[in-house]
Amino acid sequence: MGAEILNDTEWKKIKKPELLVPAGDLETLKVAVIYGADAVYIGGDAFGLRAKAKNFSAEEMRQGIAFAHERGVKVYVTANILAHNQDLEAAEAYFQELREIKPDALIISEPGMFTIAKRVCPEIEIHISTQANNTNYQTYRFWYELGAKRAVCARELSLEEIREIRDHIPQEMEMEAFVHGAMCISYSGRCLLSAYLTGRDANQGECTHPCRWNYALMEEKRPGEYFPVEENERGTYLFNSRDLCMIGHIPELCQAGIDSFKIEGRMKTVLYVATVTRAYRQALDDYFADPARYERNKDWYQAEVEKCTHRPYGTGFFFGKPSAEAQIYGSSSYVNDSVYLGTVQETAGGLARITQKNKFSVGDEIEVIKPDGRNAAVKVKAMYNEAMEPVESCPHSRQIIWLELSQGVGRYDILRMKKVC
Repeated sequence: MGAEILNDTEWKKIKKPELLVPAGDLETLKVAVIYGADAVYIGGDAFGLRAKAKNFSAEEMRQGIAFAHERGVKVYVTANILAHNQDLEAAEAYFQELREIKPDALIISEPGMFTIAKRVCPEIEIHISTQANNTNYQTYRFWYELGAKRAVCARELSLEEIREIRDHIPQEMEMEAFVHGAMCISYSGRCLLSAYLTGRDANQGECTHPCRWNYALMEEKRPGEYFPVEENERGTYLFNSRDLCMIGHIPELCQAGIDSFKIEGRMKTVLYVATVTRAYRQALDDYFADPARYERNKDWYQAEVEKCTHRPYGTGFFFGKPSAEAQIYGSSSYVNDSVYLGTVQETAGGLARITQKNKFSVGDEIEVIKPDGRNAAVKVKAMYNEAMEPVESCPHSRQIIWLELSQGVGRYDILRMKKVC
């Protein structure tokens, strides 16, 4: 599993990959940019595979793209549904609108949408989604010859297969790969379970994640008599995959020739996006500054990504087909060690303003995470509501709260505290 030891000539050939981060709304996009993303991918009101995310209006897209571009960060827009006939006319109008908004790339999964996008906005790069099942170098060549700039590796590929693809495609063709986040149990996300069980089509962006449910066996002529098929004492979760985490394998990923490291999670919280983005940013920067520094700090990176909500981690298919034990998680629950309290929106007169996300109180010890990688333990000395009246706690979500903390904080600092079980 270890990375190769490279000589100076080989080392200089390795390209530092882009860090590509998800954002489900404008607030999260700004946090992703501030916490170290090189690029952010977002969805509009239609044609993306995360219909349950908040997603972006046209005006929010404009604001988000302007915010990102001012800081040298790219923005990609998803339009990766598997389109039906009734979608095509609206897609034409949508791409016309995106042509005016000017994202850096469109993420598309099938030839119909690709054809429309290529014709309507030829100046915008097209990236081919993992939904297109990009599992071999001929597929990459096919899309490249049609004009695609990048394709996302199928999540079922090993590092060995990815290296082979890299060796057989033009250098100008970019490879993107998921390195962190939820794994779909179906091949490259092509799933019929949700549509069959709930009428909500995963391939149209409405997945209800039935793969996370608990299942039992029922014999046709004995309705209502359920037989457990037990994996463990909690029941059977035959389809429930572990989350992917490759932060401990940055050298191997870089040496495979991947151009963009993609984090999953357009429906995740600000805390998740900030925590994971910052950890991978630090890991990448450390590795390219000094591989020995990366090795020394691996425990810190891993500890950080453990602090946001996730399922138990694994390495997916990167090191070959995983065993059932390594891939399947025998529960529908999450690991959740930290609670998101809020993001600092402004500071004035020694106070910090947040929109509160979870309850905490005067006297609590909390943690501040900063975009530059520092963490600080602070105490809540005083708390005031929007009318600047002193309060002892903030029990109602989305309250505007002013805080006096035991040390100063800055805009976009994030407040969290260890979850009390």
